[in-house]
Amino acid sequence: MPSTELLIAFFATTAIFAYIPGPAMLYAAAQTMARGRWSGLTAALGIHLGGYVHVIAAAAGLSVLFHAVPTLYVAVKLAGALYLIWLGVSLFRARAQDDAVMPGIEPKSARRAFFESITVEVLNPKTAIFFMAFLPQFIDASATLPVWLQFLVLGTIVNLMFSSADVTCVVLAGAMVTRLRRSSHAQRLMRRAGGAVLVGLGVHVALQKS
Repeated sequence: MPSTELLIAFFATTAIFAYIPGPAMLYAAAQTMARGRWSGLTAALGIHLGGYVHVIAAAAGLSVLFHAVPTLYVAVKLAGALYLIWLGVSLFRARAQDDAVMPGIEPKSARRAFFESITVEVLNPKTAIFFMAFLPQFIDASATLPVWLQFLVLGTIVNLMFSSADVTCVVLAGAMVTRLRRSSHAQRLMRRAGGAVLVGLGVHVALQKS
């Protein structure tokens, strides 16, 4: 394994990155505001599982393709951006009857949030680039463990820490939702706010530079 000094630097840097508000945290919060705390938690779980796709890709060196083939990077980025915008617009267009189910937990919404979040995370090339740019700084080629296994171990730790930040964000957003749940008007506003956040994220992803 890498040296103790390297591991300390790794954990400290990862914690800082994890708890700086980012797209994943905003996405999980948006799902919580629009569909409730359970949907937010399942969205965070979906993001976590989707993150392992990038961990495995980094371990296999597949993320290098985004550097070697810029067109592929742009195509995946735009696909993810359009998907986020579509999700946001879907919340805006949700039927008024949806407000009736907000006071409780709707399993269908939670499952939908879960699968949508996996897709969002898999279609996020920035995550792949992050793993390829960040993890090698803490890989020790002279360590006992092979490089690919170090990628998997460190990548898993990064994914877990980022997910802890997402869950924290969901809990905070859920507390606000609980207070506002009694008002049907507030429920509509929360759903629209969640939709606005998703559309904003999609536009940001589409316009940000590679």
